Amino acid sequence: MKLPQTPYWAVIFSNQRTSVDPKGYAAMAARMVELACQQPGCLGFKSARDAEGFGITVSYWESLESIQGWRDHPEHKAAQALGREQWYADYSLQISRVERAYDFQAASQKKP
Repeated sequence: MKLPQTPYWAVIFSNQRTSVDPKGYAAMAARMVELACQQPGCLGFKSARDAEGFGITVSYWESLESIQGWRDHPEHKAAQALGREQWYADYSLQISRVERAYDFQAASQKKP
């Protein structure tokens, strides 16, 4: 994903999964990305998870209002509750305004 044009907002969600079998987690995570990308002001997502269950997702937004709209979406609220009840041992969330951003892509990785 190419970074959006600045300025924009970033929501940084880092989390540690529980050791409990993550029944339904992958489907819910995919649904949340799909749903978020349909929300006004969503500019995209980047996400990664390691073998020990630590994950980080950064979502990009046009405004604080668009972030609040996503936070308060009923389906997202239900997913948040399941996350606290079943899937996350802990998590942290930061919201930041991005004033400058830079990309790099090796010449060998560029598409024609």
